[in-house]
Amino acid sequence: MGVLSDLEPKQVFFFFEEITKIPHGSGNVGQISNYLAEFAKERGLFCIQDEYKNIIIVKEATPGYESEPAVILQGHMDMVAVKKPDCDMDMQREGLRAAVRGDEIYAEGTSLGGDDGIAVAYCLALLDSHTISHPRLEVVITVDEEVGMDGARGIDLSMLTGSRMINLDSEEEGIFLTSCAGGARVHCSLALEMEERGGKSVEITLGGLQGGHSGGEIHKERGNANCLFGRLLYRLTKSLQVSLRKLEGGLADNAIPRETKAELVIHEADGDKFAEAVRQVEEEIRQELVSRDAGFFIRTQERGAGTFYCVTEQDTVRAAAFLTAMPNGVQAMSPDMPGLVETSLNLGILKVQDGSLQADFSVRSSVESAKYALIDRMEAITELAGGGSSVSGDYPGWKYRKDSPLRDKMIALYEQMYGKAPKVEAIHAGLECGILGSKISDLDCVSIGPNMQNIHTTEETLSISSTGRVWEYLVRLLEQK
Repeated sequence: MGVLSDLEPKQVFFFFEEITKIPHGSGNVGQISNYLAEFAKERGLFCIQDEYKNIIIVKEATPGYESEPAVILQGHMDMVAVKKPDCDMDMQREGLRAAVRGDEIYAEGTSLGGDDGIAVAYCLALLDSHTISHPRLEVVITVDEEVGMDGARGIDLSMLTGSRMINLDSEEEGIFLTSCAGGARVHCSLALEMEERGGKSVEITLGGLQGGHSGGEIHKERGNANCLFGRLLYRLTKSLQVSLRKLEGGLADNAIPRETKAELVIHEADGDKFAEAVRQVEEEIRQELVSRDAGFFIRTQERGAGTFYCVTEQDTVRAAAFLTAMPNGVQAMSPDMPGLVETSLNLGILKVQDGSLQADFSVRSSVESAKYALIDRMEAITELAGGGSSVSGDYPGWKYRKDSPLRDKMIALYEQMYGKAPKVEAIHAGLECGILGSKISDLDCVSIGPNMQNIHTTEETLSISSTGRVWEYLVRLLEQK
């Protein structure tokens, strides 16, 4: 008996639990891709597993639906795999520890992967069913959506016959998404001179932050641990001779980092001065974040005196200035849609490695020119700091389609089932619809999904009741002629 065995709809939660047993963080999708290919083979379904490990599975129309146009169902198989600092799980090799709390499913100590495991579970339940009526189903499950949409960019969709697509990568029931921002990943690097230095080593942990999805929650202006560390480091360099020895913060460029750890080397006589400077910065930030990240803290621990191989004081100052000068968070709000973020960036990964400072950012904008203007600004700041930068995972936004028969049909059914109209919205977070739309002629697409909270974090949850309602709606939608 599985942990989710008693939940309804049974087949959906059966497959969702099967997915949680397979490690499937971004960049580690071999096992889950093979599982999907084997699923199709066992059921005699047409399947393509491409060189990227993307999966396409086709199930022909049930009797009476042969003349109906095909429907594409789409999601991604990878998840943002993050864990709590005290979690001993190896997410590269171990499955998740799914658990139930009231109406919520969560994973003990880690993210859940409801984004986008529930999409895969919906698709498998439909493909496995012998009782649900439907037109030809063309299921597209991509890889590495969370790290630049590489699977969507590389996939060949020329064999598909459908031009109506239901994307299942949304996290709020009753909201139909019909457009999204474009984005890119920007990697900045500063070469740092290293030296042997005598002094006292102090470990710093900056944390207690909520984090969150850099697209869906960037407007909440929660603290970014990497940026706040840069602020602290800059202040320390103004009053002390500080050398950076170690630095690591954040796990994914598109997740707002909750914790950053560093090790600094200071003069042995500067212990009290250092402690007071840290205390002042901590109090300032705590007051600023009191209504958004009340758990914020900075902790220090002395590691002893000695001689250490670390970044020179001069290059520590340069690194601190770079982190302080680089923008972060919301840069512009949409003038056309109140409350919608137009342009933003997130410093998701920060580390010192092999004699260089490496900073990975997720950049998003619903205006392509604004996206590239922000990237230009980041490149200029990096150049002024004596570093270099590169751009990867550049993907287009998904433009709103004024004439959408699929959207009209979905709205009408929703009103019929629930007695109210769904919300039709745009989203700042990226979806694969824009990239896939460039590969499918005249693609008509809507994105839906069940309620999820705190995706990309260890507090991620999936609503059981909402999952059931969205399933019921999806089945009814496919049964309609």
